[in-house]
Amino acid sequence: MHGSSSEYDISVRAVADSLGHELREIDDWNCCGASAAHMTNEKLAFCLSLRNLALAEQQGLEAVLAPCPMCSKELLGAAAKAADDPDARADAEAAIEMTCAGTVRAINYIQYLEESGLDSLEESVTVKLTGLKVACYYGCLLTRPPKVVRFDDAEQPGSFERIVRLLGAEAVDFAMKTECCGGGFTQSNAPAVARLCGRILRSAKSAGANVIATACPMCQMNLDMRQPDAEKLTGEKFGLPVVYLSQLVGLALGIERRRLGLGRHFVSTANVKGA
Repeated sequence: MHGSSSEYDISVRAVADSLGHELREIDDWNCCGASAAHMTNEKLAFCLSLRNLALAEQQGLEAVLAPCPMCSKELLGAAAKAADDPDARADAEAAIEMTCAGTVRAINYIQYLEESGLDSLEESVTVKLTGLKVACYYGCLLTRPPKVVRFDDAEQPGSFERIVRLLGAEAVDFAMKTECCGGGFTQSNAPAVARLCGRILRSAKSAGANVIATACPMCQMNLDMRQPDAEKLTGEKFGLPVVYLSQLVGLALGIERRRLGLGRHFVSTANVKGA
């Protein structure tokens, strides 16, 4: 959020500010480890996420908003393991030199909007996104694993679409909305990523979408940056802007495009606008 997905960071903050919500970074937070940690050292991965939750508790925070689905999954998984395995929790607490009582929840960006009140959000809309046909792309992690994240239906979710519709846009139904874009292979196997992204882009365009929205930094990067590679591979021209849900919400709230980072994408977002 501070680097390659900075437009996600600034748009999340701009929307929160517009809605009158206070967002605070956890002081001295650390990386959750994502795939690198849990693939190589299970205890380290557990400790990294548990430490963030423990810090949030110490700092009196109510919940940890993790706009990245990988981060929210890791935090939720750590919280579940701490609750279910007291011995593992005690071992991790000794390693991080702090306790974690489990009083702070981790939530993703869609949950944040839902829990803030969708009726209130709809009342705050000043610019209806009429004319936008949005493919809501959840990706493979936002709803999975279902026993850990416990968010929406893992195969046929609908929370993303409900938010898009209250913004005045049309949420198109497309078959690939929970399929993987190949995020884990971004550096190691770019051709595989291009093939996976091509399938998603083709599905969205065939469904009539003129923009794809996501709530995952890796998904956004792949579908946006790898789109030319997918076009070469498939022989099709997609030309689909790939934006964050927070950017769509920001547009509907009347926030200026610069504050939402809409000029930082590879595929032009000039046509992504309200009526």
